[in-house]
Amino acid sequence: MKHWSTACIDWQRRIIAGESLVPFEPLFPDEAYAALEVFKSLKIVDATPIFDPEIDGMRPPTFGEAGEQWVFDFVLAIFGAYDHKQAKRLIREFFLLISKKNGKSTVAAAIMLTALIRNWRHSAELLILAPTLEVANNAFKPAADMVRHDEELSDLLHIQDNFRQITHRVTNAVLKVVAADTDTVSGKKAAFVLVDELWIFGKRANADAMLREATGGLVSKLEGFVIYLSTHSDEPPAGVFLAKLEYFRDIRDGRVTDPKSFGVLYEFPDDMVEAEAYLDPANFYITNPNLEKSVFTEWLVDKLAEAQRGDRAGLNVFLAKHLNVPIGSKLRVDRWAGADFWDKSKERVTSLEDLLARSEVVVVGIDGGGLDDLLGLAVLGRVKKAAGGSEDIAKRKWLLWSRAWAHTIVLERRKQIAAELKDFEKEQTLKIVDRPGDDVTAVADIVMTIEEAGKLAEEAGKLAEGAAIAVDAAGIGSIVDELTSEARGLDKERIVGIPQGWKLNGAIKDTERRVAAGDLVHEGSALMTWAVGNAKAERNGNATLITKAASGSAKIDPLMAVFDAVSLMSMNPEPAGSAYEDEDVLV
Repeated sequence: MKHWSTACIDWQRRIIAGESLVPFEPLFPDEAYAALEVFKSLKIVDATPIFDPEIDGMRPPTFGEAGEQWVFDFVLAIFGAYDHKQAKRLIREFFLLISKKNGKSTVAAAIMLTALIRNWRHSAELLILAPTLEVANNAFKPAADMVRHDEELSDLLHIQDNFRQITHRVTNAVLKVVAADTDTVSGKKAAFVLVDELWIFGKRANADAMLREATGGLVSKLEGFVIYLSTHSDEPPAGVFLAKLEYFRDIRDGRVTDPKSFGVLYEFPDDMVEAEAYLDPANFYITNPNLEKSVFTEWLVDKLAEAQRGDRAGLNVFLAKHLNVPIGSKLRVDRWAGADFWDKSKERVTSLEDLLARSEVVVVGIDGGGLDDLLGLAVLGRVKKAAGGSEDIAKRKWLLWSRAWAHTIVLERRKQIAAELKDFEKEQTLKIVDRPGDDVTAVADIVMTIEEAGKLAEEAGKLAEGAAIAVDAAGIGSIVDELTSEARGLDKERIVGIPQGWKLNGAIKDTERRVAAGDLVHEGSALMTWAVGNAKAERNGNATLITKAASGSAKIDPLMAVFDAVSLMSMNPEPAGSAYEDEDVLV
């Protein structure tokens, strides 16, 4: 029995040294090199022609003549995983993350043509699934051109341009190129599937179900494979793209053992991203293995300079597409200052129970809650003083635990963020509710848990005497009604409306200082990283404004809830005391 690993633990050294990112030899060399011979014979029609003395003229080069070794290594890994004795492929899922202009679509076409030629199953279906009609045409055209410029292939394969499909005349196997936005995906029984531009699928709420439908045929066709190809997204990664990206990173780094899956990811090591080393032209090769072949340093330098002269959004697109730099909260020019430090701290809050056990007093911030909004909740605790300690209250760390709720209608009205919201639901930091009011009930349940633990603040200074819960002043009605109901029993005086706009400046500054100093410890959740990344900062005199209007359709309610909570915690509140003899009984 064969044993192999698809982890590439030393990938950072390899990628800087320009070495192969395929850490294993082909599992079945005969299969691998037979397929590579077919692959190398295919012509790259849109490449610079070469002189052929046999025809005394110019012709397109083959992959064997113009291809790079990284491409051949990837092809060997795919086709070399097939055990013909068992008619079974031992590595079945592949992922290639690479910068734009490195021949991704042409390589995809050649891989699928090779699979069509090497396939033995009669009437088999091979599928290239593209997110849009434009991407589908980009994938079909090079495949069709490879056939048309080869007499033997023209005899063997039949092109039907109007259906974007190529049929094998002997086996009747069909290679189809399908556009997800115009063609139907249901009912496909493909044995070989290639998904192009996965980052675009990541923006679609229904993409996960669509991909399951498209790849369902592999269950009964053990010789098959699925390959995901992508550049980085021009927005923070989301949906199926984020899920696949994180999974294949975990495999590469050895955190997950899955010998049936393998990824080649051309991206900068974290320390180079932190240092912005991707801006140095000397490092362009790291995510552009075809440098000086299909993409050129001079062109990249010119385009980078052009992007730097424009707005940050344009620069982000360039960095994501041509240098494969993931877009996150640190790359926005108008970002909140705290975004640069948000994920720096290694200390974490693991749960609400953890926060309550470590805190001497807790305040709560609540923001949002309209049908088009998220309802954000921030539970902020001040760490207990050490036994026998006498440190200043102001110097103690703060602990943050955040949650959010969204009505199902948001998934329809804000489709551009639906994939992210579903990701947060999987993370269990966000709950999607069907009925208005369910979110308010859930928030009240959490507040009462804190109250019963004896940690909820009683006095928060003269400006908010007795207050423990801070709410956006424009939307406190339903929250106040629920918390002060007979069933809940909180005094109305313990809930305070926090004015927004410039009046939040102090809380915003306090938060960013504590985040930068590592004195605000949080869960490290994707929800809060997203909300922090969405926040746009505006200057108004000496004040820093972060408002929902400035951030547009991007949701920042969970972060605004944090600022509301900080407004109270900055007043050095005291706990009310437990409703029980032992204040830690619930914890």
